[in-house]
Amino acid sequence: MVNVEEAVIARYNKQGVNFEILVDCEKAIELRNGKDILMDDVVVAENVFNDVKKGFRASEKDLVKVFGTSNFRDVSLKIIKEGEVQLTAEYRNKLRTEKRKNIVNLIHRNSVNPENNLPHPPQRIEAAIDEAKVKIDEFKNAEDQVKSIIEKIRHIIPIKYETREVAFKIPAQYSGKSFTILKRYGKLTKEEWANDGSLIAIIEIPAGLQDELYRELNNLTHGNVESRVVGSK
Repeated sequence: MVNVEEAVIARYNKQGVNFEILVDCEKAIELRNGKDILMDDVVVAENVFNDVKKGFRASEKDLVKVFGTSNFRDVSLKIIKEGEVQLTAEYRNKLRTEKRKNIVNLIHRNSVNPENNLPHPPQRIEAAIDEAKVKIDEFKNAEDQVKSIIEKIRHIIPIKYETREVAFKIPAQYSGKSFTILKRYGKLTKEEWANDGSLIAIIEIPAGLQDELYRELNNLTHGNVESRVVGSK
């Protein structure tokens, strides 16, 4: 069982009745997100309350009325999955740090400095986010925050969000492994296998990953690969 001093409240309100249990914050969120966790590792005690702080326990009648059962595991699972789980400041900070890392990675992968067409290093992006005093929403998808964040840091670093179409011609002896690499980096919009086994392909790729892809293909083929940018958006 979880230490009661470290527990938070998971709350569920239905049919005008409030139900509360004490849980471990992080484990409750993991359970809510589908991770297979033992209930004993999530809850403090097998008690359902109407008000935890006042010590008012929920009646069996109300439990059956709302949940169709008074079984603690079934009731607590529904409270955690469909109700509200309080978050500790420590866990909020953890979520915010992870979301910030994801956002920086997305900007690094999908954008370039228009002055040299190279991606900004993650450290430079982080510094711009700090300088612009951008607030990261730990509950909002990283993808949904990127556009507004780029607008806020654009006056600090030159930045362009771009997807490029790049055409490749790869000799037969490297075509199989190269094809696997290309699929890993982006979306193939064209693939054509010549009679000699060589590969001609066009791939949509985030602009920030272009140089990384070039390096990997050049290492594999010892520089024996042809490429050119055929479009961007």
